[in-house]
Amino acid sequence: MPKLPRLSGKEVINILERFGFKQLKQKGSHVILKKQTPDGEVGCVVPLHRELAIGTLHGILKQVKVTPEEFIENM
Repeated sequence: MPKLPRLSGKEVINILERFGFKQLKQKGSHVILKKQTPDGEVGCVVPLHRELAIGTLHGILKQVKVTPEEFIENM
């Protein structure tokens, strides 16, 4: 598995938008993203921190069903 880079919340949101996710709403420093798929709706919450912890980024990728390899290719 490739090593994920340290990214800000805004950078992660921009990359997820390339996968078809749309910003649904924002509550405080957290942005809720959703995407409609044939299997149903997929969503996640991304904190708007300057630098996301690697574990947080792994959790987000798991929720949105994107592999780290796919994520890095779309950076």
